[in-house]
Amino acid sequence: MNRLNRISLALLLALTPLLAAVAETAPGPEPYATTKAAPRDVIGEIIDVIGLKPRFEVRSANIENAAAVIYNGKRYILYNEHFLAAINNAVHTDWAGVSILAHEIGHHLNGHTLSRQGSNHADELEADEFSGFVLRKMGASLEEAQAAMKVLSDERSSATHPGRSYRLAAISKGWGNADAQLLASANGHQRESQTMAGNSQPPQQAREQLRQQPVRTNTASQGLDSRLVLRKVVFNNAPDEQFFLTTRLQLVHMTERGARIIGKLARTNNRDYPFYFESEYLQGLFVTDNGVLVNQRGQRVGHFS
Repeated sequence: MNRLNRISLALLLALTPLLAAVAETAPGPEPYATTKAAPRDVIGEIIDVIGLKPRFEVRSANIENAAAVIYNGKRYILYNEHFLAAINNAVHTDWAGVSILAHEIGHHLNGHTLSRQGSNHADELEADEFSGFVLRKMGASLEEAQAAMKVLSDERSSATHPGRSYRLAAISKGWGNADAQLLASANGHQRESQTMAGNSQPPQQAREQLRQQPVRTNTASQGLDSRLVLRKVVFNNAPDEQFFLTTRLQLVHMTERGARIIGKLARTNNRDYPFYFESEYLQGLFVTDNGVLVNQRGQRVGHFS
C-alpha cells in the first residue's frame, strides 16, 4: 500500500461511523449544496435490480458521509461526493460507494426512517443485508460488497451500530440470498432451453459488442447448429474442450452426448468487466470488453476467440 493510500485510509478511519446519521430527521435544506444525482446513476442501477420505483430524492450534500433522512415528509438520500471518491480510492473498487448508497436505500425501503428513533443494531444489520443482496444482483463479488464495511465499521459494537463481524455477516447473508436466486433462475432457464434451436435473440447491444468475426467451426455434427454460435470460448485449463457462446448468450459445452448449457452471459454495472456468466459450474467468472475471461481475483482464465 503506497503512502497516498495509507493517508486515505487514515482519514477514513477517523471519520464518524458510516451511518451514524441514518434515520434522523434532517435540518432544513439550506445547509445542503445540492448537485446532480450520484455518478453513473448508481441509484437507477440499484432500483433496476430490485424492481421498485424510487420514492426518494438523491442529492449530493455538504455532510460527512451519507445518510437516509426525511425532511418535511419527503425522503432523501444524501451523500458526500468526496467521501465516496475517497473510500473507492482507498479500497480500489467503486463497489464501495455503491454499497454505501445501497445501505442507505435499504433504510428507506425497510421503513427505518419512519420511526425517528435513530440508529439501532437491528436496522443497521437489515440495511447491511439489503446492501449485500443488491450488490450481488448488480454483479459484485462478496469481497467487493464488503469492501467499504471492512474499512469504515468499528471492530466493536456501539450503542447504535453493531461491530464489524456482525455487519460483514449480514452483508454476506444478503449476498448469498441473491446468489441463490440467480443460480435458481439460471437452472430454470437451463431446463427450459435444453434444445438449442429457436429464433430468440439477445439484446442487440450485447450481441454487437461480442461479435467480431463469425466462428467457422463444424458443430452441427455434434448437436449444435453453427448458425447459433456467436463466439468460441477457450479456457486456459481446458484448451482442448469445446465451449461456445450462442446467439442466446448461453455458454455451451460440447460433450460426447451433445450440447450442454452450463451458463448464461449477463450484464454487470462494472465498466472494466461489463459481463459475467451466471452459472452453477463457473463461480465468479467475468468478461472484459476485449473478451478476456477473469476470475474474482482478476486472474485471466480464458478468452473469446
